[in-house]
Amino acid sequence: MAVTTSVETRSADPAASTPAPTNRRRSSKATLPSFRNTWSGLWRPLALVAVLIAAWWAVTESELVAPYILPSPGDTWSTMTENASYLAGHTWVTTYETIAGFVIAAIVGEAVAVLMIYSSSIEKTMYPLILFAQVIPKIAIAPLFVVWLGFGASPKILVAVLMAFFPIVIAGMAGLRSVDPEILELTSTMGASKWKTFAKVRFPASLPQLMSGLKIAATLAVTGAVVGEFVGANEGLGYVILQANGNIDTAMLFAALIIMSALGIILFMIIEIAEKFLIPWHASRRSTASASAV
Repeated sequence: MAVTTSVETRSADPAASTPAPTNRRRSSKATLPSFRNTWSGLWRPLALVAVLIAAWWAVTESELVAPYILPSPGDTWSTMTENASYLAGHTWVTTYETIAGFVIAAIVGEAVAVLMIYSSSIEKTMYPLILFAQVIPKIAIAPLFVVWLGFGASPKILVAVLMAFFPIVIAGMAGLRSVDPEILELTSTMGASKWKTFAKVRFPASLPQLMSGLKIAATLAVTGAVVGEFVGANEGLGYVILQANGNIDTAMLFAALIIMSALGIILFMIIEIAEKFLIPWHASRRSTASASAV
């Protein structure tokens, strides 16, 4: 009996110790795809940016285009570094107007989407008006906002709201309607209220499409704030672009455009990161699909 027990113990010990290396192997393999997915998603745009900068440098160095039409990358970079404090102050103004307009558009847009989903009469009344407001060019009505609200930040924020409002409403409505009707019937038969159904079922299910709309709206909010600054402002990146254009300072103009683009990309990436935290199952499914496509 003792011999048998010792043999069984010795035979059981190796079997008990074998899963540990396997788990470590699995965990190391689990971390590799995320790095591969991140790199596979980054190297293409980085390579394209490098090619564009190289082509930009080659065109300017060969003097195919006059410097006052297309500045070199070196001149643009030196302009950005030499006027860093000047550009930072105007960038902060545009950033404030963009974020304020985006937040207001997100709150109001989602509220309007909820109202139109739960009331067909409200949808039939408001949807044509929203579409009509979206079709109107914002640059055409921006001077009216300056007349009504003055030269402060309010008209720029309002233009940013109008630019970002439509995609949030459309994405919010599409997401709220994407819920399976059988699930809604199940919650109704179980006695769940409309508020609880919205908080537990409808809103979480709408997040993937809503986050897509928020990404589009973030970039449009930057454009809206700059468009408002074009019409009437004494600060902001739009003001810098107008001043540089009037002075034929293309290096400063390119610097402002690059900063404006970077601002939109940063806001887009912030929402992308928020999406991974709020709906990790959707982000992981999308990364798995992109990895399989690669």
